[in-house]
Amino acid sequence: MRRRRRRVWQWLPLLMVGGALAGCALLKPLPKQTSLGQRLAMLPTDGLPLDAPVTIRWDEHQIPFIEAATDDDAAFALGLVHAHLRLGQMAVYRRVAQGRVSEMGGPLARDIDHGVRILDFGRASQANLAAMPQATRQWLQRFVDGINHYQATTEALPQEYAVLGLEREPWTPADVLTFGRLAGSDVSWLVWFNLLKLRDRPDWPQIWARMLNEGGDRTVPAAGDREEAADMSALLAGLSRSGSNSLAIGPSLTRTGTPIIANDPHLGINLPNTWLIVGLKSPSYDVVGLMVPGLPLFAIGRNPDVAWGGTNMRASASDLIDVHELPPSEMSERREHIAVRWWADEEVRIRESRFGPILSDAPQLSDLELPELALRWTGHQESDEVSAMLGVARARNFEEFREAFASFAVPGQNMLYADRHGTIGKVFAVQVPDRSALPQDLIVDAETSERNWRQLRDVRGLPVIVDPPEGFIASANNRPQVDGADVGWFFSPDDRVRRMAALLEAAGPVDVMQVKAMQRDVYVESSDALNRLLVDKLQRTGTADQATGAARRVFDLMAGWDGKYDADSQRPVAFELYRYFFTQNFYQSLFGDSDWAAFAGVGAIKTLLIEDIEARPADELAPMLSKSLDAAGKKLSDFPTWGDMHRLQLRHPLAFLPVIGGRYTFVDEPIGGSSDSLMKTAHSATDQRHRASYGANARHVSDLGDPDRNWFVLLGGQDGWLNSSTFLDQVPLWLEGRYVEMPLRAEKVRTRFPFVTELRP
Repeated sequence: MRRRRRRVWQWLPLLMVGGALAGCALLKPLPKQTSLGQRLAMLPTDGLPLDAPVTIRWDEHQIPFIEAATDDDAAFALGLVHAHLRLGQMAVYRRVAQGRVSEMGGPLARDIDHGVRILDFGRASQANLAAMPQATRQWLQRFVDGINHYQATTEALPQEYAVLGLEREPWTPADVLTFGRLAGSDVSWLVWFNLLKLRDRPDWPQIWARMLNEGGDRTVPAAGDREEAADMSALLAGLSRSGSNSLAIGPSLTRTGTPIIANDPHLGINLPNTWLIVGLKSPSYDVVGLMVPGLPLFAIGRNPDVAWGGTNMRASASDLIDVHELPPSEMSERREHIAVRWWADEEVRIRESRFGPILSDAPQLSDLELPELALRWTGHQESDEVSAMLGVARARNFEEFREAFASFAVPGQNMLYADRHGTIGKVFAVQVPDRSALPQDLIVDAETSERNWRQLRDVRGLPVIVDPPEGFIASANNRPQVDGADVGWFFSPDDRVRRMAALLEAAGPVDVMQVKAMQRDVYVESSDALNRLLVDKLQRTGTADQATGAARRVFDLMAGWDGKYDADSQRPVAFELYRYFFTQNFYQSLFGDSDWAAFAGVGAIKTLLIEDIEARPADELAPMLSKSLDAAGKKLSDFPTWGDMHRLQLRHPLAFLPVIGGRYTFVDEPIGGSSDSLMKTAHSATDQRHRASYGANARHVSDLGDPDRNWFVLLGGQDGWLNSSTFLDQVPLWLEGRYVEMPLRAEKVRTRFPFVTELRP
């Protein structure tokens, strides 16, 4: 019999004992407040392994602009800067990617480590490294050299090292690539975790068909704060590049007559932020943009000629294969040691098939009655995302931009482009099985998988979009238009991509300020449509006329709502409360108490619910409509505004620790938006005060008519050093729709970045 997954609360007494054993380390107070000057003084500057001096200019937000005479020195300085700003965060990322969370968090994380070891994010790292062009391998090595020099020489390590018991382990290029694979996790896996719970139902074929038709992704998990820490799917959703909005506006639709590009990536909302804002100038690079700490590439950015951004393509880059009939000769196994802080270490068995690891052995799936299932994933095969993104940073035209992605596989991206000559475009940066038919089931047989994987489609075999007649290109994880075959099944609802189009159509020619305002838009079309339908049904069944008191107040608020999740309005509270109770009542009647939540957890649930309500007779709807209105009325007074219910809480991962966790929550503010608004602040359906745990955690806008007109902002700050002056300083900017200017011209850089650090050999 499979053992059940451990719950966090079961381990709290052990963790408290562990905390006592750890003594001063775990109870270490927050660092003293640190000024920008004090932080910059921590950077090593002399006796560095450089060919020539390197200049780093800083602005008041501790954003660097690196100027190096050689690419080797530029890569070293990048590694040094990443470590200076985010060494603690990077050390945690590395251990997460390697399945070593238990070394930091103790026994509550053993199941996470077991699951991550099975996923094996480092499976292709050595092969990828060996296949890289020498120039990329050298860039990566010098980046790692910079990280290691900082970690080895700094006298003051980040607080994460003391609290989590981290050692000064040297980094390797393979460590960087392994973390890159974690950040490239297949979003399909998050959907699988939900749908596998429903696969034993007799109506599974109909459920599966609806999922393929609607393409619904997974919503935010409805886990409690402490439970979320041990939820591997929440971990993958927070760290993988799974969301985003991207908009490229052609010159015919802008007031300046030059393209504007706007990007806001969606990731877990945590501290430190998942991005760094960096500028870099060397012989091969002249770029400003967003970098993930620990990865030596610009995921979103601008050089003098072109700008780029992207959204997760939601490509189906994996198969879940039934391998229970494979002969033993095609299976292997190994034992891996999991070190556990404050507790006994554990040895786990990892099984492999010729297709990939046996995913059904993961403890996260232990509650399900599954056959032996192997995971086949393009991320376990050779690809080279580092070379691809370095090529993008050097690109000067659309053909160079497209060609750069020839080696790019995971995560599949809709990459948008704009250049100073007026061209806008999009490419599909991915390597995906050539699927010619809809899958008949979530699980496929070995023969079907072999057929699908005989040939992978990549950017050279997929269509491109260049200067479309609409004058703009919008992407928001929606279903892509790809001729000839399907490249995926589970996509975000069309709310965000349709909203970008509607705002552009209504505005006429736009300027940068209007584009920035779009990134803060809080309207949700699908919520508006569902709300109008519910109001109509409440009226037609007579339920609204019979309601009194708080229940009637809920109806009145819903009837006057415009679909905008404004933080200071109670109308979205009424809708969300009613949606929560009605969805539960409605789908419990169809799926029962144990299965309704799995179905209602898909991202397209509002669309599915509209279809299902329309198909249900009024006399069957009436009792549920009334019951839900009464339930919502009982909760309404708890939340005078949406912001009272929907919170922006910025907290460090250490906030999940028992006893001391409270000190690591730094911001708790009301926030507007929702899961499907352009200002994405995602949440699960709930009747409780809740935290937006996933969404737009950075923003970028560039006007291609001027190399200096680039703006970025982080939800948090540039620095990962707790209590530094730049740990949280960009939060007010993000909340108020303000940005940090990132110029490219040397004379503007010298003015904009007044603090100078000289790195000397």
